[in-house]
Amino acid sequence: MEARLKSGIWIKALIRRCDLAAIPVAVVARGDGDAGAVLLKFNGRDAGCFVLAQVRGQDGELLWMRATGPAAVEEADADAYIERQRRRDPELWVVEIEGGSAQSIIGEPIA
Repeated sequence: MEARLKSGIWIKALIRRCDLAAIPVAVVARGDGDAGAVLLKFNGRDAGCFVLAQVRGQDGELLWMRATGPAAVEEADADAYIERQRRRDPELWVVEIEGGSAQSIIGEPIA
């Protein structure tokens, strides 16, 4: 079985990467520090938003899925999706990132 990084530690590393790249980042909702799932909201302001959800591949590898679809959506739609997910899983982490390239920030594949 593959050892997995605790969610709280992964979030701290993400914040550090964003800080080093001068990309605004905020933890919107704190989840379970050990094993909470993570949603990343990328806010492009006028360009719209998209939400990435953490998923596991067939071999257990970490992947990201564009949970709000392939195209950018209005911020209200992204927030509504996040709210629905938080009602299902109150231990969910939500991190909002302004701008920046999703691929360069998270470093894992986006499916």
